[in-house]
Amino acid sequence: MVTAMFGVSSSPVTSLLYPKAYNFGQSKSNSKRSLCSLRASLPVSDNNLKFEYTPWLIVGLGNPGLKYYGTRHNIGFEMIDHIARATEISMNTIQSKALVGIGSIGEVPILLVKPQAYMNFSGESVGPLAAYYQIPLRHILMIYDDMGLPNGVLRLQPKGGHNLHNGLKNVTENLNGCRGYPRLSIGIGNPPGNMDMKAFLLQKFSPSEREQIDDGLEQGVEGVKTLVEEGFSDSISRFNLTQKYKFHTV
Repeated sequence: MVTAMFGVSSSPVTSLLYPKAYNFGQSKSNSKRSLCSLRASLPVSDNNLKFEYTPWLIVGLGNPGLKYYGTRHNIGFEMIDHIARATEISMNTIQSKALVGIGSIGEVPILLVKPQAYMNFSGESVGPLAAYYQIPLRHILMIYDDMGLPNGVLRLQPKGGHNLHNGLKNVTENLNGCRGYPRLSIGIGNPPGNMDMKAFLLQKFSPSEREQIDDGLEQGVEGVKTLVEEGFSDSISRFNLTQKYKFHTV
């Protein structure tokens, strides 16, 4: 399989080199290996290129337009905006129905992505981008809202199900049914009383909730940086443990 080349040097990455279009999970040799076991390239030495790192595709789920700005269901978009500011990456490219920013964390190339085809069709951006830039499943990070976590609490996992999240479900469908991609879920709490779930998701945060969310987003940036540079390490385990007891005295 031909691996997409991302130029890496001591300066920040500003462009992608030699991307190739292909069907996600398939190689030119028509290998029969599982679609879900796509393997990443290893760093290599070259006279003109010191290292080649496997890039990350970092995707925040949300809905485009001012109507949805700042709502619970758009927390994935907010996380991407925070990462973009922290890494000085400009979200200035449109590709595969998505707003895309190209840059790096340390010396690891990344693409920041905000799908623009609405939440339930997010996979229509993720699938083609992953295929075009030949990003392995283990380097596709999905960021999304999670009603199963307290407001402002985060969790990083190497894989999982869609947990009835329609955006995540559509992404999996567009990755040939593969679920083995990392995800950063951001807690938004549960609807109070008998409040309709859809109304809750499209509601904006209260001032106190907003403070918790802003704090969580800042911690999320550090979590993503650690994941990109170190993978699922002891640091990520400590991050998850801290988040678990974030609002509790132990």
